[in-house]
Amino acid sequence: MSKTTDFGYQQVDENDKARKVEGVFTSVAQRYDVMNDLMSGGLHRLWKKFTLDQSYVRAGERVLDVAGGTADLSRAFAKRVGPNGSVVLTDINAAMLGIGRDRLIDDGVFAPAVQCDAEKLPFSSNYFDCVCVAFGLRNMTHKDAALADMFRVLRPGGRLLVLEFSRVWKPLAGAYDAYSFNVLPKMGEIITKDADSYRYLAESIRMHPDQETLKQMMLAAGLERVEYFNLAAGVVALHRGYKF
Repeated sequence: MSKTTDFGYQQVDENDKARKVEGVFTSVAQRYDVMNDLMSGGLHRLWKKFTLDQSYVRAGERVLDVAGGTADLSRAFAKRVGPNGSVVLTDINAAMLGIGRDRLIDDGVFAPAVQCDAEKLPFSSNYFDCVCVAFGLRNMTHKDAALADMFRVLRPGGRLLVLEFSRVWKPLAGAYDAYSFNVLPKMGEIITKDADSYRYLAESIRMHPDQETLKQMMLAAGLERVEYFNLAAGVVALHRGYKF
């Protein structure tokens, strides 16, 4: 008997989730960055800058950007690691990955862009100094398996950073829900001609583990010294853990 998993508020066959998520991101890929700016009022750029600073990435290091999509973080990491370091951009979605690859090339960065499943990363164990996943973990079917494989490819002393929507401060929950379920789908309809994908976005955030639960999942995957930073009153949280 096949297992089911969440796709927003729906329950779907585990084998179908990746295909459904692919449909969402293929639909919105061309307008994804515009929508990010509109949805967050540009705050996503500050959240990513904070992630970059908390990564402690230095010149010469190896960085893996998982579910990196349009390559905002890969581009920033490439500047940090310099010519003696390396950045690998990955995404399961070809449309998003293509945009990210082109943006890297436009910056003069010729980094590998690899289409792959985050639960089965095609990289050697103990290789990367830093692995980062931003706004991608909640879309993965088996989050525990993805965290375990990200841990596997980290070298001892390396760190994993997970930037993701999380549980907002309770007094703001009502206003946040009103924005998420009324405004976001309307924006999606106007900008991308796709309200359903942004309705899924709002639902997937509510189904994602809260800050403490994700911390425990990272510890269970083998990471140590796991901590998190709430951003925008918990709308987003950055988790960081180390491999020793």
